[in-house]
Amino acid sequence: MASNTNTTDKPGTDPSLNALPEHIRQWGRELGFADIGITTAQTGPHAERLQRWLAAGYHGQMGYMADHGDKRYTPDSLVPGTTRVISVRLDYLPAPDNPKEVLTNREKAYVTRYALGRDYHKLMRKRLATLAKWIDEAVSGYDYRAFVDSAPVLERGLAQRAGLGWIGKNNMLIHPKAGSYFFLGEIFTSAPLPVDEPFEKQHCGSCSACLEVCPTDAFVGAHLLDARRCISYLTIELKGPIPEELRAKMGNRVFGCDDCQLVCPWNKFSKATAENDFQPRHGLENSELAELFLWSEEEFLKRTEGSAIRRTGYENWLRNLAVGLGNAPSTIPVIEALKQRADHPSELVREHVAWALRRHGL
Repeated sequence: MASNTNTTDKPGTDPSLNALPEHIRQWGRELGFADIGITTAQTGPHAERLQRWLAAGYHGQMGYMADHGDKRYTPDSLVPGTTRVISVRLDYLPAPDNPKEVLTNREKAYVTRYALGRDYHKLMRKRLATLAKWIDEAVSGYDYRAFVDSAPVLERGLAQRAGLGWIGKNNMLIHPKAGSYFFLGEIFTSAPLPVDEPFEKQHCGSCSACLEVCPTDAFVGAHLLDARRCISYLTIELKGPIPEELRAKMGNRVFGCDDCQLVCPWNKFSKATAENDFQPRHGLENSELAELFLWSEEEFLKRTEGSAIRRTGYENWLRNLAVGLGNAPSTIPVIEALKQRADHPSELVREHVAWALRRHGL
């Protein structure tokens, strides 16, 4: 397309702008994005829901969710001049995969499926930057800024308003033909592009499988999660000891949790990712708890290089694994692994190891 050099056209009437969404979708597919939608720079009722959730304290230690004033739910406050948000979807589910088999084998370590491969942030950010560049080359004179978890953005709310799916009872964005195993990213722009229809219809119906399956009863109700009880929060966000009353309920989940997605009937439509970077590395999709627990810090840093698992840090990684081992069968490898960490320099690790050993009657 030719660049927009006609400054006499009124915003929103430029024929090149009207045609641009189809080009954006085509370019997005070339870059590997599974879907793209465009919405206005308003978050609608999602802003009010976020404020109520924060007021209830359900965010726990995630202070960043409350920081930045209204920037999280007002795109124009975050990036002045924003009139549209381009929302993109990138599928991440590896194939073949056996998550339920790992969950039921209590000597295995369960890692959330999005963290088995390389960290998605850099990959998506690079592609979004390329997409923004192509858009700017097609229609210049506007601002474009890409985000992938790098700023306070109400991603799921914007994606719903851009027509990429509905917000399920488990707070995940669900697409009727793709389930919920995907990442989201955004481009904020001042270009007054035509917008897509929001995805208004809820397709969860009377199903409440996601609410009932939660191991730690983290759902206060439909669309309402107390993150302080969520295993993803406990194993990734929480700094310090995991509440003792929740440890036995965590099972072998050592980094994140997928239970509310695994039972979702819409995920039978999930598509395996075509991204090699999202395929499992270092056998983390099927590793023994005891084996991972004996990694040195050097091994941890080497084997989690470029991985989202790095976010939890080595000390919390051992904390999480100690809980998993406390919930594992009392086998020789399990007991011996715990005993080797009983005198660990970290008080946090020692405390969780002691709890795990008590679980085995030691």
